[in-house]
Amino acid sequence: MQRDRLPTLEDVARVAGVSRATVSRVVNGIRNVDPQLHEVVWDAVGKTGYVPNRMARSLVTRRTGTVALVVSDSESHDDDPFMSRFFADPYFGRVVGGLMSVLRQSGVQLALQIVGSDDGRKRLVGDLRNGQADGVIVLSLPAVDALPGMLTEGGVPAVMIGRPAEPVPINYVDLANESGATLAAEHLLGRGCQRVAMISGPADVPASHDRISGFRRAMAKHGHGWVPIVAGNFTQESGEDAMRTLLSQTSDLDGVFVANDVMAAGALLALRDAGRRVPEDVAVVGFDDSSAAVTAQPALTTVRHPLEDMAAEAARLLLARIEDAEMRVSSVIYEPTLVLRKSA
Repeated sequence: MQRDRLPTLEDVARVAGVSRATVSRVVNGIRNVDPQLHEVVWDAVGKTGYVPNRMARSLVTRRTGTVALVVSDSESHDDDPFMSRFFADPYFGRVVGGLMSVLRQSGVQLALQIVGSDDGRKRLVGDLRNGQADGVIVLSLPAVDALPGMLTEGGVPAVMIGRPAEPVPINYVDLANESGATLAAEHLLGRGCQRVAMISGPADVPASHDRISGFRRAMAKHGHGWVPIVAGNFTQESGEDAMRTLLSQTSDLDGVFVANDVMAAGALLALRDAGRRVPEDVAVVGFDDSSAAVTAQPALTTVRHPLEDMAAEAARLLLARIEDAEMRVSSVIYEPTLVLRKSA
């Protein structure tokens, strides 16, 4: 009786009906393979149970087969621990899902790295230059962040989700945030709202700045020269507090644009406590089209932020950048859409 053995490249090639060389190119992430063959080979890998020998592959390609999702945060505070926000906010889960939809097909693993200090950023860049990962996807949360510049200066292949706050020669994928805010303004005005306000994110964060600018500009075009704005920090609690502040300042408020769905869920709680009906008394438009929009009561009309698609594109850009170090710096900008539900 033949002793059980581990499946080999030859086994995969036989099941896939292709040459061993084709299987090797696919498994090693070489990009000049027909997409249909790529799918056939990975299907055969699954059927045979073949596990690529990453150590052997790294000796040949000098790659780890791993990319890092780096979340660059400001220093953590006791009353705002990052990890609780990471797992509670649907934003991050959607990003991870989008990345994995591409990386899994290429046999590339994803590692999570979180840095919250200048020393941590320096150590991270040093580790990456020493081959800890083949490249990085960056989520930059602070308004001022040195990490994107440090990565480019260090020659680390990197792609940002969201544009850098300062001019840096780094690839990025972003949303046309001003256009999204314009959609929200025009929808509220189209409903007949006349006393409209906004709950924003921190004004010095690029995405928040763009949403504020887009909303103010659209409102001004329709004759509304002043829009009350209260800033939150993208948490439900901050949205609730900001809504209470707006109600105290503008008792006859009849429409509000909230810069993310999680804050909008908090705003709905504050409106309910104040006895204001949504949308009859106050129409509410959120931003993201996340799970928070669907589970809110009432379900949120919101601006669609296609995070999964954007993250998938960021992964494709990074894999291309890893293959071609001379690739020009590029950007991909997605257009938002308005998703109509019951809050406005």
